[in-house]
Amino acid sequence: MNSVSSIADLRRQVSQWRAAGERIAFVPTMGNLHEGHMQLVDNARERADRVVVSIFVNPMQFGANEDLDGYPKTPEADSAQLEERGCDLLFLPTVADIYPSSDSGANEPTFVEVPEISNILCGESRPGHFRGVATVVAKLFNMVQPDVALFGEKDRQQLIILRRMTTELNFPVEIIGVPIVREADGLAMSSRNGYLNEAERAIAPHLHQIIQELAAKLKQGVSDYSLLEQTTAAKINTSGFKCDYIVIRKVTDLGEPTGGESQLAILVAAWLGKTRLIDNIVVSCD
Repeated sequence: MNSVSSIADLRRQVSQWRAAGERIAFVPTMGNLHEGHMQLVDNARERADRVVVSIFVNPMQFGANEDLDGYPKTPEADSAQLEERGCDLLFLPTVADIYPSSDSGANEPTFVEVPEISNILCGESRPGHFRGVATVVAKLFNMVQPDVALFGEKDRQQLIILRRMTTELNFPVEIIGVPIVREADGLAMSSRNGYLNEAERAIAPHLHQIIQELAAKLKQGVSDYSLLEQTTAAKINTSGFKCDYIVIRKVTDLGEPTGGESQLAILVAAWLGKTRLIDNIVVSCD
């Protein structure tokens, strides 16, 4: 596995592969990698001749009171895992590479924003977050120019936003969602799980169990979605969490269900101590 930090070196390597007729897969990450990320790499390996992974902790997607400075960084462990799983190229850009005008402070950076869907759910709780995500992914697509890019379904809202961005900006990139990877007790894998203390880690899997119970009610045909959301939020709050949101939405665009959907998505965000956890599941209602 090669590691590069400059855009010129990245493009030089990718151009050589393209000249040889090879297909390029791309996995953008913020590092502190876990098995969920490795599943993205494995999936990428199956879909392309070459796999590029980026590690960049993107300041634009962090709010003023969020954990940018404390976000965990494990570069040596990340590199070892990626090499073991067959990554071909690790791209390690700097903030100056991604946001060239950031050092001067003279101008607000150019940004990409997907309207409406970026301002609901996690976007409402984290204003500007998805603007930061869309901007950095658009920039990375321009740098890497992949044929396919892979993202985890744990961040379902992000996945839908990036699919829409890719379509509307005419990027020639196929977007693939990869199923959530969970711990043995059901907790969705996340780099932020490391923030949980021992007591919180014991409570954390209950979030997935609670939304599974909600899914069972949907499968039974219960259709008062508002009441289901209210009672589930109350259960989350009495289970040691502070519920941010719990919603039942359309799978395709996260719009409000109108009735008759064959599938629905349950999406949840909740605080456990100082850690914000998210999860979701798709329910077949046939």
